[in-house]
Amino acid sequence: MLKQLLARKTDFSNDDSVHGPGLRRTLGPWGITALGIGAVIGTGIFVVTGTAAAEHAGPAVLLSFVIAAIVSGFSALCYAEFATLIPISGSSYSYAYASLGELAAWFIGWNMVAEYGISASAVAASWTGYFTSLLDNMGVHLPTALTQAPLAFTDGHLVTTGSLFNLPAVAIVLALTWLCYIGIRESSGLNALMVLVKVGLIVIVVVAGYRYVNPANWHPFIPAPQGDGKYGWSGVMRGAAMVFFAYIGFEATSTAAQECKNPQRDLPFGILVSLVICTVLYLAMAAVLTGLVPYTVLDTSEPVVTAVAAHPQLGWLRLIVEIGAMIGLSSVILVMIIAQPRIFMIMARDGMLPRMFAKVHPRYRTPHINTLFTGAMIALLAAIFPLDLLANLTSMGTLIAFSAVCGGVLILRHTMPDLPRTFRVPWVWFTCLAGVGSCLALLLSLDWFNWAILAAWTAIGFCIYFMYGRRHSLLRHPPAQTTNP
Repeated sequence: MLKQLLARKTDFSNDDSVHGPGLRRTLGPWGITALGIGAVIGTGIFVVTGTAAAEHAGPAVLLSFVIAAIVSGFSALCYAEFATLIPISGSSYSYAYASLGELAAWFIGWNMVAEYGISASAVAASWTGYFTSLLDNMGVHLPTALTQAPLAFTDGHLVTTGSLFNLPAVAIVLALTWLCYIGIRESSGLNALMVLVKVGLIVIVVVAGYRYVNPANWHPFIPAPQGDGKYGWSGVMRGAAMVFFAYIGFEATSTAAQECKNPQRDLPFGILVSLVICTVLYLAMAAVLTGLVPYTVLDTSEPVVTAVAAHPQLGWLRLIVEIGAMIGLSSVILVMIIAQPRIFMIMARDGMLPRMFAKVHPRYRTPHINTLFTGAMIALLAAIFPLDLLANLTSMGTLIAFSAVCGGVLILRHTMPDLPRTFRVPWVWFTCLAGVGSCLALLLSLDWFNWAILAAWTAIGFCIYFMYGRRHSLLRHPPAQTTNP
């Protein structure tokens, strides 16, 4: 029994003809990089930065971003090596299947549902705030019943708000789902355009805002501790765990492996370059925000608008910020809707999910059933649940996946040392162990409620695995012996 659960997959044939129509290979290195930036730059800059500074790290939120970037950097190097070894769309799920075994692969894959699907719902919920603010400035006011979730999370309990559902969040998710349905070329093209626009707008905000920075707002750089996780070094670490949410997405590029023209070359480039670009933009924006206003006032749903509005000379920036935030958040949702269906597709091809999830549209060459299912579930979650509740699972699921990938590189270096690797993790023992250790350190800085949600989510996932996935796994039951579910 245990041996079966730990069985590893070693045949990662890239022959799509076995499974019907294949995905269309249209992405080059900069297309992959744009996917990474599109997935990363969004909620981190426009929402999370303010909360992390006001509630946990103060101006030292810059250190929080650096720590989160280092943790992500260790993982990015490991993702880059795996991407050259296993150039298919399964990302962490496939990497865990090759190194840690089937049960671990399912656990990682199930947590990736939280990472991509649930985080997209959280981003869609935050998109509504900037959208309604833009409409308010234009004199158009949507009723609260259609712009807020009907449920709120207060004092550890779900309560009703009296609202119907979050209409703008549903609308943006469904619009982007349609785009992902009709093709990766159209989706990635729009994403590249949105990335260019939002990076340009961020640069404008940083350059214009820096002129009005008051260095006194950066002192004390690390505020005196006021309790566990509130300021001091414990606050910096708690802030790092929070802003780690801002880095989620660079690894989503690996889910497009089967749509790369040259995955062994393009994936490492896209993963590492997108992470570097995003880190520089994050640090620049965090420095300007905490310099424009005291960090204590940044705990709002629109911290960038809050900082800009405090300086009348920057009033012209407000419209740019709102448009930039909407574009930035839209591109995050888009990439997550691209990524999640491809995870489902690979899991279905392994027999872990029903075969219907393995189908590719004969004309558009996209996993169309998965895309519709993913879009519908993201829209449903964004419609009825609040942002804070949706975000609880995301960072934890990602940290666990990153830990598995870092450990998996070491395992494969030992068990399959002769595999050709076009990219190799430098200082492999240090990098991999530091990656695992830093991910665990951030996990331990999170509170008990996050762990409780993770336990419940994991229990649901294991029920599905033992009731369906284990019985239909193609690793255990080769195709010739398996009937369609």
